[in-house]
Amino acid sequence: MSDVVFRPFAWSDVPDITAIYRPYVEETVITFETEVPAETEMAERFGKLKALGHPLIVAERAGTVLGYAYASFYRPRAAYRFTCEDSIYLRQDAVGQGIGGRLLDELIVQSRAAGFKQMIAVITAERANSVRLHEKAGFRHVGRYEAVGYKFDRWLDIVHLQKAL
Repeated sequence: MSDVVFRPFAWSDVPDITAIYRPYVEETVITFETEVPAETEMAERFGKLKALGHPLIVAERAGTVLGYAYASFYRPRAAYRFTCEDSIYLRQDAVGQGIGGRLLDELIVQSRAAGFKQMIAVITAERANSVRLHEKAGFRHVGRYEAVGYKFDRWLDIVHLQKAL
């Protein structure tokens, strides 16, 4: 696993990031998006993050993008400007190798350096592995919303976890 490197996002990563995100939209309840965004949409999203100076990390091995993580404002209103929400996505064949935990650790470091004071994780309640990942990083449960998302013909709960940075 030591051959995995973490680096800043580059514009050339957009096709890989879009491809990594696709199965999460099409096959899982990890994201509540129901339509796969085009590369142009992903580029726009990541461009906004980059312009804000928010953490945007890519994990790669031997030139192959394995995953990415980012943190940005939890909510758009000014009073939330010191609170971020994290997101981590891995290629399906990179899951279970410890890369997600390492990405989260690096994201925490970079979020703190970017001036964030709190990090919120918004996780589909049934995703126990994502909850455990965040608990291992020191997040604590702070809330649960019932039946707030509807995907694949069923209602889904979300949990909120929080970590002081």
